Amino acid sequence: MSRPPTLTLPPCARAYRLDTERGAFAVHDARPDGAPIGTALLVPGFTGSKEDFIALLAPLAAAGFRAIAVDGRGQHETPGPRDQQAYAQPELARDVLAQARALAGSDGSPLHLLGHSLGGLITRAAVLRDPAPFRSLTALSSGPATVDPSQQTRVRMLIDALGTMSMTRVWEAMRALDPPEAADDTVPPEIAGFLRRRWLNTVPEQLIATGGQMLAEPDRVAELARTGLPVHVVSGSVDYAWPLPLMDAMAHRLSARRTVIEGAEHSPNAERPHKTAEALAGFWSEVG
Repeated sequence: MSRPPTLTLPPCARAYRLDTERGAFAVHDARPDGAPIGTALLVPGFTGSKEDFIALLAPLAAAGFRAIAVDGRGQHETPGPRDQQAYAQPELARDVLAQARALAGSDGSPLHLLGHSLGGLITRAAVLRDPAPFRSLTALSSGPATVDPSQQTRVRMLIDALGTMSMTRVWEAMRALDPPEAADDTVPPEIAGFLRRRWLNTVPEQLIATGGQMLAEPDRVAELARTGLPVHVVSGSVDYAWPLPLMDAMAHRLSARRTVIEGAEHSPNAERPHKTAEALAGFWSEVG
C-alpha cells in the first residue's frame, strides 16, 4: 500500500471531478505556469488512489508538464457499483481511454500515460485496446504478468477475507500483520487517518476483482511491443511485487528506457518523488 508523504495539494494543483462518457472520476490536476509541453495521466495501483502521486505534482509542473492523477472506478473518491464485473480489466481499460478522450484537446499537448503497480496492467490493457491517444506509456513498479508468488499468497488471503469480513475488520487484521515500522503510531496521524479512510472508501468488489487480475495476468509484453509506443519501465531498487530481474527483462523485450530509483522500493512516486519526477520528465521530453 502506497503511503503519500503529504496530503496537501501544491498551489499548482486543484481537486475536482473529471467528467467523461463513462462517468465522473475524482482527480488532482496540476498545471505549469505556462503552456504545458505535455500532459500525464497517472493511474494508481491496488489499494491506491490519486493521493499516491501527490508528491509528484509540483516537480512535474515545474518541469513544464500538466499532471492528472485519478481515482479509478471504485477507488477512494470515485464511486463504483457493488458488482465485480464492473471492475473487469476491459472495463477499467475503457475508463482510462474515456479519461484520455476527456483530456484530449484541452490544451493540445501530447498525452503520456503512467500506471503504478496494478495500474501498469490496466494502462497496458488500455494501450492494447487503442494506443492512438497516447504518446508514451510508463510502467511504474509494474511487471510483465502475475505478481511474485509471495505476493500471490497475500493477495489470495485478502480476497478470501474480503469475501467473509467487513472492510473495517479486514483493515484491523491487516494492521495487526504490519511490520513495526508501519504501525500507526510511527505514521503522522493525518496520514494514518487518510490510509484508513481510503481503505474504507474503496469498494470491496473492486479489490476482489483487481486482486484476481494480479493473480491471472498473462504476459502481454510482445503485444505491447508491436504497438511501437515508446515505453519507460521505472522501479525502485527493491520491489516485492515484481522483482527487478523481471522488470529488467521486460524493458529489454520492449526496447524500453529502464530507470531504477535508488533508495525507493515499490512506490518511488511516494518514496523518492523528486528523483522519480526528474526521470519521468526527462523521458517525456525526449519522446515529445
